[in-house]
Amino acid sequence: MMITFIRRLFLTTLSCRHMIKKKSLFYTPVPSPPLLRPQRSCHQDLRELFKYGVIQNYLDNLSKEYKHVSQKLNDHLLSEHHRRALQNQYAKLSPIAVLLQDIQNAEIEAEELETMSKNFDSGAEKQLLNLFVEEKEEVSRKIEVFQRKLLQILIPKEKHDEKDVILEVTSGRTTGGDICQQFTKEIFEMYQNYADYKCWNFTILNYTSAEYGGLHHASARISGNSVYRHLKYEGGTHRVQRIPEIGLSSRMQRIHTGTMTVIVLPELEEVDIQLDPKDLRVDTFRAKGAGGQHVNTTDSAVRIVHLPTGMSVECQQERSQLQNKETALRILRAKLYQQTMERGLEQRQTARKIQVGTRAQSDRIRTYNYVQDRVTDHRISHISRDVMEMLCGGSVLDHLITKLLESADREVFLEIAAGSYEESKGS
Repeated sequence: MMITFIRRLFLTTLSCRHMIKKKSLFYTPVPSPPLLRPQRSCHQDLRELFKYGVIQNYLDNLSKEYKHVSQKLNDHLLSEHHRRALQNQYAKLSPIAVLLQDIQNAEIEAEELETMSKNFDSGAEKQLLNLFVEEKEEVSRKIEVFQRKLLQILIPKEKHDEKDVILEVTSGRTTGGDICQQFTKEIFEMYQNYADYKCWNFTILNYTSAEYGGLHHASARISGNSVYRHLKYEGGTHRVQRIPEIGLSSRMQRIHTGTMTVIVLPELEEVDIQLDPKDLRVDTFRAKGAGGQHVNTTDSAVRIVHLPTGMSVECQQERSQLQNKETALRILRAKLYQQTMERGLEQRQTARKIQVGTRAQSDRIRTYNYVQDRVTDHRISHISRDVMEMLCGGSVLDHLITKLLESADREVFLEIAAGSYEESKGS
């Protein structure tokens, strides 16, 4: 309150000596080229993205549409059907218009502060500069909050964002040593820890151990709040660069490179993917691995083969054959959906691929460099400096996932705005 009072007091004084030019964020022309798609480096910052011409053109059209609908609703000659349609449209546009106005007012306030800070001409005024700097930072934070809220309204939610997921990890190849299996185990445990961090349920469906404590393959069901939304960009190839702990390479300090793959599938219901029993071959066999007297005594493990595609899944984690079959069917439905989704992604090139890749499982998405203690996400060029902290699956991984989601949202927003501009240009 004190800072705001001082700012207003000096604004009154300074405006008598200097003309303060107030301009709107949404109605100000943008320097050429205003309607081209920005390069990746141009829109890492949210405020910079909102200043770009194609975005401003889109927001300007939304403001005009809101005013047009508001005026039409004042027409007393409207039919009941038309009025109801306009009221629905008005209800959708109202929160957008409010946020646009909030951003515009905050931008004007920021410009006033900037103008004032440049017009200090006495020692007494300069002593208040720090106060103006603090308020400018506060206004900037307020603008960013408004912009994030606007993105949440304008970006459509993906169909399966609220779904639970099937997570699979598989060991890859290595240039030497035996690091892939150990790395696969570490990544699987990282997601297990992350599920605990997010208060999700983590149920292991399949677990095939490797020698020396590593892991060949494992799958798990993760259930909770918006699991697929948070994990959908984790699918792909994860690469590790490290010096083995034992052997000749350890003594020679030779760096080995290995990979493993992560597959993240939304868990679907029968209504999402229909499976014809005629297309399935169900095999039963005895479970392997740890399990006490139950193992190798009953045919509780289940393998299901989808005959049209040749896709095969198996589950042996439960003691009941029926439960294993139900789990295997859930995994099969998820995999068939993933196959369909990837075919669709191959057919349409979108701007989102710039940031988050095609989400195909062959994409190399992240490198864990133990030697330099660095984790690099190649899609958004994000670097974290603590490998072990990342593998703990806590706040560091959550921060990276948040960055990925923000980048994807910005790409979608840019795509929507560009599509709207092309549509208006063609009409």
